[in-house]
Amino acid sequence: MKLMIASDIHGSARYCGQMLEAYRREEADRLLILGDILYHGPRNDLPEGYAPKEVIAMLNPMREHLLCVRGNCDTEVDQMVLKFPIMADYCFLELPGESSAVAGNTEQRGADSGQADGSVGTVSIFATHGHVYHPKHLPPLKDGDILLTGHTHVPACDEIMDMDGNRFWYLNPGSVSIPKEGSVHGYMIYENGKFEWKNMQGEDYMTWKTDSRS
Repeated sequence: MKLMIASDIHGSARYCGQMLEAYRREEADRLLILGDILYHGPRNDLPEGYAPKEVIAMLNPMREHLLCVRGNCDTEVDQMVLKFPIMADYCFLELPGESSAVAGNTEQRGADSGQADGSVGTVSIFATHGHVYHPKHLPPLKDGDILLTGHTHVPACDEIMDMDGNRFWYLNPGSVSIPKEGSVHGYMIYENGKFEWKNMQGEDYMTWKTDSRS
């Protein structure tokens, strides 16, 4: 499975259009949007190309491709005009890990590691916007799980540890429309056990492989 991950569109028709162009170019199976779709929020300046009605018209025809969680700027009023669910506080994803074609013979990894689809293990992801759950306020996670958020508008790939010594990984794609701290307008791709951070032109600038968790 190839998953594209993006966050914090904030009503920018310009960058929403670039995001969807990237989605088609990547030929991903699904687009996961981590919240803050239509409204720019009181703490942000208007993003370039701010036109929420145009964003609605772009996203609604793509509804069967979209998975979304609720951002702090998303409301029931937004849900009334969007034809796909956006009000879930989080979603939990179990994605196939590194494919055996990439990893080598699964028998060398142990009898229990190979999956029927040829993948090696699974990747467990708690995806949420990030205004409630974040590295300083973790949701219930198992050792090795990934916390995936937007909200900060800053790309991230960090290892974190709880009080019991469990290790987790915190990933953030940054923002589609209002990047902060010198970051770029961008998104992420997950495929075959690898996360890639890319700018809107599809150029990757950071990569993390899930096999580095071990």
